[in-house]
Amino acid sequence: MAPCVIFEDEHLLVVHKPAGWNTHAPGPYAGEGIYDWLRHREPRWSSLAILHRLDRETSGVLVFGKTPAANRSLTEQFTQRRVRKKYLLLTDRAAPEGGFTVKTALVRAGEKYLSRPPHAGAEIAETKFRSSRGNEAHIKIGNKLEPPYVGCPTAVEAEPLTGKTHQIRVHAAEKGFPILGDVLYGGTPATRVFLHAAEISFTHPATHRPVTFGVPADFAGDKATRLKIKSEKLESPHVGSYTLRAAVIEPEMTNAFRVIHGASDGRPGWYVERLGDFLLSQSEQPLTTDQHEALSRLAKTFSARGAYHKILSRQVRCAPTAVLSPQLVLGEAAPERFEIVENGVRFELSFTEGYSVGLFLDQRDNRRRFLTGHIAAGFPLRPEGRVSRVPIPAARDNSGTRITRPFEADFEILNCFAYTCGFSACAARAGMRTTSLDLSKKYLEWGRRNFTLNGLDPAAHDFIYGDAFDWLRRLAKKGRAFDAVALDPPTFSQSKESGVFRAEKDYARLIRAALPLVKPGGILFASTNAADWPPEAFLANFETAIHPSRRKILQRHYFPQSPDFPVSRGEPAYLKTVWLRIS
Repeated sequence: MAPCVIFEDEHLLVVHKPAGWNTHAPGPYAGEGIYDWLRHREPRWSSLAILHRLDRETSGVLVFGKTPAANRSLTEQFTQRRVRKKYLLLTDRAAPEGGFTVKTALVRAGEKYLSRPPHAGAEIAETKFRSSRGNEAHIKIGNKLEPPYVGCPTAVEAEPLTGKTHQIRVHAAEKGFPILGDVLYGGTPATRVFLHAAEISFTHPATHRPVTFGVPADFAGDKATRLKIKSEKLESPHVGSYTLRAAVIEPEMTNAFRVIHGASDGRPGWYVERLGDFLLSQSEQPLTTDQHEALSRLAKTFSARGAYHKILSRQVRCAPTAVLSPQLVLGEAAPERFEIVENGVRFELSFTEGYSVGLFLDQRDNRRRFLTGHIAAGFPLRPEGRVSRVPIPAARDNSGTRITRPFEADFEILNCFAYTCGFSACAARAGMRTTSLDLSKKYLEWGRRNFTLNGLDPAAHDFIYGDAFDWLRRLAKKGRAFDAVALDPPTFSQSKESGVFRAEKDYARLIRAALPLVKPGGILFASTNAADWPPEAFLANFETAIHPSRRKILQRHYFPQSPDFPVSRGEPAYLKTVWLRIS
């Protein structure tokens, strides 16, 4: 179960949306919103419907419908204003005491809305507010507030009687108490808009009984744990939007994820990952004093045994391994090899093997797709109705846990550019037979160890050392075909057999080479982290390469990076992945 889910039955899915996550994707190639992420995560959520929305920076309760009947019922209740919603906001301005109502017309002006006196033909927005002295004690921001900290913010309850975009924000600003962090409407700059959807009440569409779902505001756990002003510039000593990660990471199943993702978390150029018992920091320069202090706080938060820092560099081919490897900056040194767990699958990592530590965390959701056999809403890994022939008995991993096998041995995957065989290990855990192809013997051996960690017999699978283009030709000549072919090449590589490979220039050639190995109705999975390559241009390669073969794309699902790598204007999406079913 996704940690953000607070209630589910046959009719409704209720979640706690964290600040910093859109309700739905703002564009076809943008990062997924919480709705998109949920809808494509589980088959039973494939028919989710959006019934109301929260702004990106607003946290709180969000309700989705799961059935047409539930959607009709809730839509009718929203339309007839029978749904009650309560919000909590923080402001550092003086708010009128007691209860009061604001009722105006809202007029859009670019990115914002303007409040105008009600008039004929206008869309009317109405909001009830309640404020009183003493509300400050209900909200905790940090352990204490003292000079030069701003005076304790006031908490104000808001109840929107209508459902117009930005209406609480507009009405609060009109009455002279803009929401803290809401600079669009005159609020004091902060690291988020301090607005929280605390409660929603309505009649259950099936039982017809009143129901209320609520999530207490925890502004202290958000990105801005303290508000500090020096020279009129807001600074936040907090280290990242952990609430977003807490919404999507199941702690019992996964202990490796990105904690700070550059500008999207208010830290341009700085990236931090939790890797089990250790932290890995990355930037183009040595750690600053501020970053070192933030990393130390993070280490305490996660009870990390140690923290490392890696200098990001484009000149990785010429430097020695010792220079490229992350360097210890806090705590105790990691063993030469240590384990992390992701979606219940174990992987071996190392800080001593050079630039890469053994797993790319931005592909976690794609590895999960191989593990679960579910790609997206209405898009299973196997074609519907396919019957397999040879069952594989259940196995047990190193801890004695029984490994279930939803797939059978005749489902085969070819994993090109396999690296340490992360996709392969997940596919094998699901019962598929895998062939892992890579130009590095070291990484293939690493991959075999990942198989062993998960109670899988490497001898039951193929590991091929060699050039991808060369082996794609060989396998095609032998008449080999696979149910799924995975392509995740480096942006740039070079081999004796095929020469230089540049993703933007040569990806179409790679697709043409792989296409004969995809069975009719099979899957082609392709990915690239070429940051400057527009997704439209990346996807155009597939039309160009597939059309001459007279085969067709039957299904397509495009996916950028996982939610713990949040996409924003300050940190655009760099990873591009697509799943295709080919005729």
